[in-house]
Formats: sequence, structure tokens, C-alpha cells
Amino acid sequence: MRRLLVILWFGVLAACPGCQGENAHTAPLIGITSVYEWDEKKDSASTVVDFAYIRAVAENGGVPLVLPTVKNEAILRQYVDQLDGLVLIGGDDIPPSAYGQEPHETVKPLPAQRYESERKLIALWLASGKPVLGVCLGMQFTNVVSRGTLIQDIPSQVGTKIDHRKYHDVQIERGSSLAKILGAEEASVFSSHHQAVKDVGSGLKVIAHSEDGVIEALERVHGGFGLFVQWHPEQMDDTRHRDAIYGALVRASVTAK
Repeated sequence: MRRLLVILWFGVLAACPGCQGENAHTAPLIGITSVYEWDEKKDSASTVVDFAYIRAVAENGGVPLVLPTVKNEAILRQYVDQLDGLVLIGGDDIPPSAYGQEPHETVKPLPAQRYESERKLIALWLASGKPVLGVCLGMQFTNVVSRGTLIQDIPSQVGTKIDHRKYHDVQIERGSSLAKILGAEEASVFSSHHQAVKDVGSGLKVIAHSEDGVIEALERVHGGFGLFVQWHPEQMDDTRHRDAIYGALVRASVTAK
């Protein structure tokens, strides 16, 4: 497993010019979950990650490591043991059966390979107390693993007052970790989702909403740094916003080393 992590580490650094700074070997190792894609024509699977996640970690002082979806719990435990921080990325929908609901017609469930792997990884990671940033699906998945539920389709179950597939404003709770990170109690954010947190899971606290009442961010109540946002900071035009959030994860991961 250590050899696998080293291969992924140097593979990412080679693909990211400028990420091999003098202190790269002392920087925190930040795992980034991945999308599992099955190609029926080739009868083979791929591990895919939007490079924006990698760049956001690397440009804020972390060493990004892409994590393949594996079901072997021993390997997942080594992920947790060896990494300093974790980014849970976006993707398709969690099977509604995971939170006791029948699927809405708009649901596009995650492949079983990714669902089973990430479900176990999130549970192990939360138990470790290590720093974590959840983005979009990453926030929803953490909520479900923490025994929360989801709104399966915002347009039909909440409304269309806010378009959650483009830039919109969010209101941030005063005194929350996010308000401190951004130095503000409101932000214009870019999102691309049709689901949202409904009932909040154990150990999580709501720290941001949009005008239509949709929950936009959560924070961990106990343990180390834990921030979960419904939008995509790594995709935003305002790199200061991106760097504030990803930089906070990296700094927390240095402290946790």
C-alpha cells in the first residue's frame, strides 16, 4: 500500500508543474476521492478526478494523492493512517435506500463500487478525527453516513427560486468556522447539484443556507477540522475563495501531522 501511495504521489506531482516546491516532502498528504467509471465497450474501469481538486490542494501547500475506490477495508484503513487530510469530491447521487427512502425519478445513483468504498472510508475517517473537506456530494455523503437524510430533487421538492446549478448567494452563520475562514457572513458561490441535506446527521451542524432554505454548509461539531460545502470552491473564478477554504484544510492537516 505504501508503494501505491508513493506511485500516486509522484504521478500527481509530475502532472502538476510547480507543485514540487522545496518543502513538498514535508507538506501534508491530502487524499482526494475519485470517480469510478465503467466503460462497457472496453470492459474496463477508470479512476477519474477533475484536476481542479488537485490544483486547489497543491497550490495551497498540500501534496494531493488520488484515492482509487477499493472495497478492501484494510486498504481503506491504511488510507486513513497514512494521510493527513481528505477531500471528498462531487459525483452522482447516493442510493436513497441508504437513508430509508424510495428513489425519486431524477436520481442517478453512484456505481456500487464507489458507493461501498466511499461509505466505508467516510465512516473510518470521521472516527479518526482527522481534517476533512467535503464538496457537493462529499457533504451529502458525510451527512448520510452520519445518519442524516437528503432532499432528492430540489426543483420539484423545494422549488426553483434559486438555480443551484450556477452562481448564487449563501448566508453564513456568524461565528462559524466558515465565517472565520472567509472573513464574511455571505458569499457568492458556484454549485451544480439537484440534491441537498434534509435531516442533519449526528455530529454535524448547519452553518450556511441559501435564500430558499437549502442547507449550503455543515461543520463537524466534535473532533478536528471538518467543513462540508454544497458548492465547488475549486471551480470558482474567485481563487481567493478557493484558497481560503482549501488553505484552511491544508493548515489543519499540518497541525494534525
